[in-house]
Amino acid sequence: MTDRRYFVTGPKGFETALHHELRDIAAAVTNPHKVKKVYGGVELEGSLELAYRACLHSRIANRVYLPIKSFKADSEEALYQEVLAIDWSEHLSDHHSLAVSATLSRSTIDHSHYAALKVKDAIVDWFRNRSGGRPVIDKERPDLRVHLNIHKNRASLSIDLSGQPLHRRGYRLQHAGAPLKENLAAALLATAGWNRESMCKHSLLDPFTGSGTFVIEGAMIAANIAPGLDREHFGFLRWKQHDAALWQRLLTEAEAAIDEHPDVEIVGCDHSKAALRIARDNALRAGVESLIRFESIAVADLPKLKLRRPPIIIGNPPYGERLQAEEGLARLYTQMGQAFGAFPGASVHLISANPDLLHRLRLPRERKKAVNNGPIACLFASFRVEANAPAVAPAPQAAPAIRSDDPEAAALRNRLQKNERHLSRWARRNDVTCYRVYDADLPEFAFALDRYESALDPEIVCYHLQEYQAPKTIDAEIAEDRLRRAQRVVCEVFGIDESRLFVKQRRRQKGSSQYQKQDRQGELFLVREGPARLLVNLSDYLDTGLFLDHRPTRAMIREQMAGKSLLNLFCYTASVSVQAALGGASRIVSADLSATYLNWARENFAANDLEDDERYEFLQQDCLELLKKPRRYGLQGGFDMIFLDPPSFSNSKRMSEVLDIQRDHETLVRQAMTLLARDGLLYFSTNRRGFRLSPELEKAYSVRDITRQTIPEDFKRRPKIHQCWEIRPH
Repeated sequence: MTDRRYFVTGPKGFETALHHELRDIAAAVTNPHKVKKVYGGVELEGSLELAYRACLHSRIANRVYLPIKSFKADSEEALYQEVLAIDWSEHLSDHHSLAVSATLSRSTIDHSHYAALKVKDAIVDWFRNRSGGRPVIDKERPDLRVHLNIHKNRASLSIDLSGQPLHRRGYRLQHAGAPLKENLAAALLATAGWNRESMCKHSLLDPFTGSGTFVIEGAMIAANIAPGLDREHFGFLRWKQHDAALWQRLLTEAEAAIDEHPDVEIVGCDHSKAALRIARDNALRAGVESLIRFESIAVADLPKLKLRRPPIIIGNPPYGERLQAEEGLARLYTQMGQAFGAFPGASVHLISANPDLLHRLRLPRERKKAVNNGPIACLFASFRVEANAPAVAPAPQAAPAIRSDDPEAAALRNRLQKNERHLSRWARRNDVTCYRVYDADLPEFAFALDRYESALDPEIVCYHLQEYQAPKTIDAEIAEDRLRRAQRVVCEVFGIDESRLFVKQRRRQKGSSQYQKQDRQGELFLVREGPARLLVNLSDYLDTGLFLDHRPTRAMIREQMAGKSLLNLFCYTASVSVQAALGGASRIVSADLSATYLNWARENFAANDLEDDERYEFLQQDCLELLKKPRRYGLQGGFDMIFLDPPSFSNSKRMSEVLDIQRDHETLVRQAMTLLARDGLLYFSTNRRGFRLSPELEKAYSVRDITRQTIPEDFKRRPKIHQCWEIRPH
């Protein structure tokens, strides 16, 4: 086969590391080749062997594309005709299966799902015109995966030789929390300097091993195990131009190159025994369990470890909100600095979502790099521990416990204990793991407190405290003192460390500020609601991504969705959509203007193994504009159910107009009803205080107030948390 150009993608910002790695991989190819770093990835030019080696050996790559055509695509018809003109018999037959994906930027065609459908239609029509048959669509494991990229109306159509993303090595069937992707971990290890040469002089230590990704990837490097060796599927295996003999030769060569007994010391530590069990299982599947020593140990006890060599310390510390100057994560970072200082000559490399706490390590920083861990913006920072570093001063002592003569604190303690006794029994009976414990029950302590239990380890429970803004008549120092006392009482009553308590102040929100960040990027924490796993963020925003008061509403929708379609407008993190999907929905469209929340929504679907582009669609659109012109965005109507829960007020600059739910709700409901099937059902909800439903809607449609049925037990002390109606056509 003649030489071709290939395009390789990897984690954003690591194009240089990917280029260096691919250059080393390409050195094993005897035929002439080129490796060039370009915007967004690395371009290869050479034989098919070069592409196969990239798929098999690259630890940093995410996908390997074979571009087959570049053309102008300034209209849907132009796109269709250009794809139809390709001789698809070179790549697949009408007996094969097919999947198409698309990415768009600054393009006249502004709907990626629709663009992918046009490509699919053109390929199917090509075969129908010639043989009368057609490839079938298979989103999970197609024989051929085609990818379309359009930038400024210039299209590139490629065969995805990797199939599934290359970071899916196959060993990580379980994870603890929101883990790093394997290829990002490999890129960070490369940046930290871990390789087969450095392992002779250094140990590898991960103090927050979690699912074990860093230490497993490090062990695979030490043993020279090709990362693609145990993958069951690649995108080229059923491609008509696949060279099976060449691929088998490369697999045999990779097997023979494995170093069964490398002289290496790799240690993975975590305080969670459940996480270590997951890490050990993952290491076993990766074939490197004998190369890694797992230790159940807290950060403060790391100096007890006995290591043969100065370690390369690399880790992904817990994310969250710094509470006060010496509390929560701030204390953890201080402890890390103390512990790492016990390893003279070590280098330290941390991916942190809390970069303003890195100074607490008290270590000289050598370099830093912005990194995205999924939807979370982080900093990857490197430090060194001097060979003769002095011991770090001990951390300040924790704040003293509440005084026994503090009647306000005692009253709060009693109320929290009373609420928890009642609600914990109710929660166990109803299989509820996340609920509201307290909501300004006492006037002196005006805050809401929510409990979130980890879906991965029920022993891990976090609390989210939202303080309501104190009246102007309350002195600021008094309010601040009450908040500190409330935090100590909560930690005492529930037996938690300050790192498990996330504190925010809830003020009256205006405009778009209701969804703006309150602090820095934080942890995505996996919780469970019924059959669903949902990600919450306990530190970034005022709200966590999961409105606990709508728990019964989501359950009600799930129970009605078998075989039905749902349109979820203003979907936020799409928890309603996830429950609908788990209820057997045939089609779900989740729409929101925020790319952040839609990415979060996709992660929620992925956490539940709901990855089907044919059934689950995500639209990043202004819902006001979407309801005005639904056909423009591919919405044809006929939905069996619509969930409409808009913000009370929004003046986001990205929206076409200001939204005031009291003023605008009648128009929104009427527009949404045009997209509903004749026997369909629309749920309309709002948390606007004093809201009154327009009587005109009750004349135009069949309306039923279901607010009482949708207020759960843990919110009965605040029954006006929201209002909810069922609306049907007459």
